[in-house]
Amino acid sequence: MMASSSEPQALVLHFVQMSNTVSVRLPDDLAEWLNHRARRTGVPKGRIIRQELERARDSAKYPFLRLAGAVDGPADLSTRKGFSRK
Repeated sequence: MMASSSEPQALVLHFVQMSNTVSVRLPDDLAEWLNHRARRTGVPKGRIIRQELERARDSAKYPFLRLAGAVDGPADLSTRKGFSRK
């Protein structure tokens, strides 16, 4: 029996039929990472692989954003030594 609550509960069912299968041989370190992540998160390995492939595909659309935040220094480069006009 479910406990009553004041908030309605929603159930969502996702059904996606996929017809493409890919077999990939993984080196031991990637297989260990995949197994560990699947156990830790409870997410199936296939879903983790799909999510990572989608992330790689989406980042390819904006390759210049790949380095966003990777540059260390002042936000305004004109404040760097040698660039001030006093």
